[in-house]
Amino acid sequence: MKTLTIIDTFGFLFRSYFALPPLKNHDGFPTGLLTGFAKLILQLYKDYPQDYLVFALDSKEENFRKSIDPLYKANRPEAPQDLQLQLKVAIEWVEQMGFRNISIAGYEADDVIASINKQANRLNVQVRIISHDKDLYQLINDNTFLFDPKKKKEIHIADCIDKYGVTPAQFIDFQSLVGDSSDNIPGVKGIGAKGAAGLLHNFHSLNGIYENIDKIASKRTQELLKIYKEDAYRSLELVRLREDLLEDFNLQDCQMPHQNPLLKITESLKVYEINSVLKKILSKDSAKKSLHLFENATKIRESQDFIPQTPAPTPFHFQAHLLNTDTKLQAFLPKITRDSVVSFDTETTNLDVFNAKIVGFSFSFDGTNAYYVPLAHNYLGVEEQVSQEVALEFIQALFNAKAIIGHNLKYDLEILRTNFGFSPKNPYNIKDSMLVAWLYQSDLPCNLDSLMLRYFKHEMIHYKDVVKKGENFSQISIEYACQYASEDAAACYQLYQKLTHLLPPNLLEVAESTEFPLITCLVNMELSGTKIDIEYFKELKSEMSAKLLNLSEEIFALAQKNFNLNSPQQLSIVLFEDLKLQSGKKTKSGLSTSQMVLNSLFDAHPIVPKILEYRELFKLFSTYIEPLIEHAKLNESHKIYTSFMQTGTSTGRLSSKNPNLQNIPVKTAQGRRIRQGFIAQENHLLLSLDYSQIELRLLAHFSQDKAMIEAFCHNADIHLETAKKIFGGAKAQEKRAVAKSINFGLIYGMGPKKLSETLKISYQEAKTYIQNYFESFPTVKDFLKAQEDFILENGYSLTLLGRMRKFDFRGIQEYQKAAFLREGINAIFQGSAADIIKMAMNAITQANLESKLLLQVHDELIFESPIACAESEAKKIASIMENITKLKIPLRCSISMAKHWGDLK
Repeated sequence: MKTLTIIDTFGFLFRSYFALPPLKNHDGFPTGLLTGFAKLILQLYKDYPQDYLVFALDSKEENFRKSIDPLYKANRPEAPQDLQLQLKVAIEWVEQMGFRNISIAGYEADDVIASINKQANRLNVQVRIISHDKDLYQLINDNTFLFDPKKKKEIHIADCIDKYGVTPAQFIDFQSLVGDSSDNIPGVKGIGAKGAAGLLHNFHSLNGIYENIDKIASKRTQELLKIYKEDAYRSLELVRLREDLLEDFNLQDCQMPHQNPLLKITESLKVYEINSVLKKILSKDSAKKSLHLFENATKIRESQDFIPQTPAPTPFHFQAHLLNTDTKLQAFLPKITRDSVVSFDTETTNLDVFNAKIVGFSFSFDGTNAYYVPLAHNYLGVEEQVSQEVALEFIQALFNAKAIIGHNLKYDLEILRTNFGFSPKNPYNIKDSMLVAWLYQSDLPCNLDSLMLRYFKHEMIHYKDVVKKGENFSQISIEYACQYASEDAAACYQLYQKLTHLLPPNLLEVAESTEFPLITCLVNMELSGTKIDIEYFKELKSEMSAKLLNLSEEIFALAQKNFNLNSPQQLSIVLFEDLKLQSGKKTKSGLSTSQMVLNSLFDAHPIVPKILEYRELFKLFSTYIEPLIEHAKLNESHKIYTSFMQTGTSTGRLSSKNPNLQNIPVKTAQGRRIRQGFIAQENHLLLSLDYSQIELRLLAHFSQDKAMIEAFCHNADIHLETAKKIFGGAKAQEKRAVAKSINFGLIYGMGPKKLSETLKISYQEAKTYIQNYFESFPTVKDFLKAQEDFILENGYSLTLLGRMRKFDFRGIQEYQKAAFLREGINAIFQGSAADIIKMAMNAITQANLESKLLLQVHDELIFESPIACAESEAKKIASIMENITKLKIPLRCSISMAKHWGDLK
């Protein structure tokens, strides 16, 4: 995954000024801060040449927080003169090097960072924030981390918990209690960091604390909270970062340049005598130029190969037309023929398809003339609109056209289903410009706004400029709606035409035969939903709450003291100071209490297994049980509705969100209890059909290894057969688990180091195992080596259907190169498995079965089937899955049926 680095410009430079020696040039101009800044750019260019970089700045206008509290940051001393002089130069350098810097009137750099981060997370881009400001801990999540460039230390969720005893999600509540004297944030006087962490451990949030204030054991704490309640909530508003200041964000404007950006300021570096940096960049410049010339020559020689590039932008023009009466719309019906190619887009009141009402729709037959049809605008004096009946008649005719194009058309199809009960009959006339863009360049954002900027240099009308905050689309005037919606239809049409001409024939075939038809399948899945037993989950919640309480008491008894179990700092003191256990890895905030460390201490003291059990239960409780109950409460049937994304991964696998049902734990007994709460409806069963060892079968198919092919063709135990080859027949059964680790490890690019850690054996022993494996399966070794050579030479790996996983090896370090090769090899197998299961899902959708496909979890499909036909339909589905494509070895599916997901094998 590519990463966007956001630099807290002022914050970083202020910190650098006080951390670096007071250097000066011969004219006496201070240069310490500038030296540190130049070294940072040099480091980022060297370590992350393919990533993105943006600078966030405070605005010069008065901070909006002053309106909340006039004393906010009132005690801040004026910056030293030497710092101010260098600061001005550094900001000029940012512009001269061509980097984007963003400031927003009335807001601080932290708010800008929060807004950029939100946009980047939406684009599925990882975010690295360079700042020492603790306020930014609130932004840390699975895709966002803070970074200390000097120590090259990443600060993740666990580090936040280690340091403060709270999660990033609780950090603003934590700050609202402890305050910050340097910024004049009052907090609750008398409550420190330890007390705040304890309160949040028990009551989760500031609101939770005040809602349960009478349950707090300490009367003094109760009294302080009551006295300073107003301060606490004012502090909450002061520390909360605003993340909705950017409607959209063009990631391509932040691409790290191919040439070292410091070369653009060499004259300035000479003036300020930053010689240590000058030596490094000038000595490498000529070598880099030679490398780029060589790469360009290579691309010309390989011109017959597909190399996705962004072509010169095409001018974008369109004309909006309004069709606001039944008569006008009906006049268009004769224009829809079997040869029509039409784009289509809906406008609604909500992004949630179950609550969204259609307001209107737009369409275009040529990409230039676009039409808007209003249905349900609702404001005083609203003009005439088209009736629902005529609109539906027109939409039904529209979907009989030769091709109907959308951008994320899945959403529009779900809106048509929930609002009109309409489903298109032909999944093969459905096209999607978003999916074409993803197939063409899967490593770049594929939202409509970004694509129109990239391919047409056209900035789309922003939603925020049309719809006021707090309103929805139905409340805007039909005149504005017409322009906005028509632009979407025209843009989608032109974008699709442009991208399909750029896409090579084999990938266009993947789009037509696999990705486009899958849209219909996913619509059916998402709108079906998966039922849960809400009473079971409520009982599980009560049981786990009690279990967590009991475990806490047992742990406190063993520790002979009470402490915050979710605070790694307090736990570290208990384990390594009070109980004198052997200390493990050190972190900035003390001795580590990570999972790895605790596992190594498992037998050292009875408290350790209890702590590990507590952590597992607490994660299940907070991540799955409570959220699933809340989701299920939203509808009477107590169903969970997830959303599947076709463009969410680089390998081509589907991903699931809101909630993610693909990551529900299955490896632990407690985790399996979560799945047990997912049930079939009355008189139905859940069916599981799981491809057996599909990635190993693909390894046999691609490598054409005779021994592997023979084992699979005779339905032998492949891991046992591998163990026989490596260790001999006598030790085969004993070493089967080792063979299994090697078999799967090779697919994921695992080397001796990782294997030694996995099997808890020495590095040399792991190395010997892998050598023996390759001696036993020489064609596997030859195949993997050939694929690595192909990836290095061409910059991509290919799946079974020819989808590409692309890599840019220019200017990267050896460890990055090794990581790319591992990812490339993995993509061959994981991506090919994704190809196969998508083909199977399409075929199953067209098979006219009574069973409903509910979930896809990587290599497994889960259905809900009437009990009367469950067995027969399971066999039909298995037949489709096993015969969907012809490989050199047979595909095999395991079948399981049960009332509960947890009982499926």
